[in-house]
Formats: sequence, structure tokens, C-alpha cells
Amino acid sequence: MSEHHTLEGTFATPDGARFAIVIGRFNHFITDRLLEGALDALARHGVPKGSVVVAKAPGGYEVPLVVKRFAESGKVDAVVALAAVIRGSTPHFDYVAGELAKGCGAVMHETGVPVLFGVLTTDTIEQAIERAGTKAGNKGFEAAVAAVEMVNLRRAMEAAGY
Repeated sequence: MSEHHTLEGTFATPDGARFAIVIGRFNHFITDRLLEGALDALARHGVPKGSVVVAKAPGGYEVPLVVKRFAESGKVDAVVALAAVIRGSTPHFDYVAGELAKGCGAVMHETGVPVLFGVLTTDTIEQAIERAGTKAGNKGFEAAVAAVEMVNLRRAMEAAGY
């Protein structure tokens, strides 16, 4: 059996890496906690404050457009998308959550820039609160850690000629 070479990212501070965080303001009492988590994660991983830019969109539906501008700019190495879409009694949730996911995924595929999906799509406010820093951790923190890892993975792939 032949040996294989495994490429993976690390959680080390990526030298000179720049990060964008795009947050939907709607449900701000939840998204503010996601933003705090993402900023904390980047700081704990040694990313200087000056290497992070935050943009606030009105809501989740608008997030992919802002993510796209950052990804196309060539000025960031990864984008973290944060929003909270909470199911109501109308189909609005399905449209917003679906377009948000498709839009962010499309940006990543089109640009090659990692887009980390720290978006909550929950049935209840209580579930959102649990995922924004209580029982279920903080999905903003987790997405930012994944952004660090993806920047390092991308660099490892480039160094290996991929």
C-alpha cells in the first residue's frame, strides 16, 4: 500500500491573514452574541484586531451580497457569515434560510475564498439562544475557528502545489 500525504489546516495564527465577518442585524440580540464569539475566537487564535473587518447587513437575506463583495475584493483570506433565522408561522423562514445558504455557498465556489457558515436556522428563540453562547456553545466562535483552519489548509494546499 502506498503512503499518502494528508493536507489539513491548523489552528495556528495564519501570518498576515485577513478576515471579514458579515453579520445580519435582524435578531440582533442573538447575532450580537455570535459576533462576540467570532471576535473572541480570532483574538484567542492570535489574529490582530486590525486584520478583522466587520460589516453589518440588515438581515440574513442580504448577507450573501456583502460576503461576495469581500470575497471578490482580494483583501480577505476568509469570510465568516453570521445570522439568525428563526422559524415563524409563515414560509418566510424557508426563503431566507435557503437563499442565505445557497448564496454563501455560491460565493465560496465562485471565488475560492473560504466562507464559513455561522448562521443559526432554528425553530425557536430558545434554540437560537442555546447556540449563541449557552448550552450548545457559540456558533460564531466555531465558524471563526474554522476560518483560521481553512486559511491554513488553503495555504498548505498551495504550498503542496494544489
